[in-house]
Amino acid sequence: MNKINKRMPPIVRLALGAVFFVFGLNGFLHFLPTPPMPEGAAQFAGALAATGYMFPLVKGIEVVAAVMLLSGRLVPLALTLLAPIIVNIVLFHVVFQPAWPMVLYLLGSEIFLAYAYRSAFSGVLNVHAQPDVAEERSSARLAHAS
Repeated sequence: MNKINKRMPPIVRLALGAVFFVFGLNGFLHFLPTPPMPEGAAQFAGALAATGYMFPLVKGIEVVAAVMLLSGRLVPLALTLLAPIIVNIVLFHVVFQPAWPMVLYLLGSEIFLAYAYRSAFSGVLNVHAQPDVAEERSSARLAHAS
């Protein structure tokens, strides 16, 4: 069981990275055909495309986060960048075009990896976090040095 626990995060990380790398690049290179969409979904996608910046922004973030996942570097940052994109993907498919296998895979992978890297998110989830004040840091360094 322990071997499975050690091997699953890298496997899921690489698979999720591959999905976002392919679909992120597809947003720029258009090598995959666009599937037919219901009218509401097509209008929504058309409105995002009409802005001129939303799709390049989202697809650029997908590619950058995918490279982080595939390289194994800055994985918590990649998961943080992908979280709102995955939420939007899930809601898009809930509202406009059900595609449960892919939606459940993306959501499950994000949640699994966030749990696997949970120690990296401990500061973000600190309910009573306080700002670092320059004076406190310098006084703490002076106290530590003496």
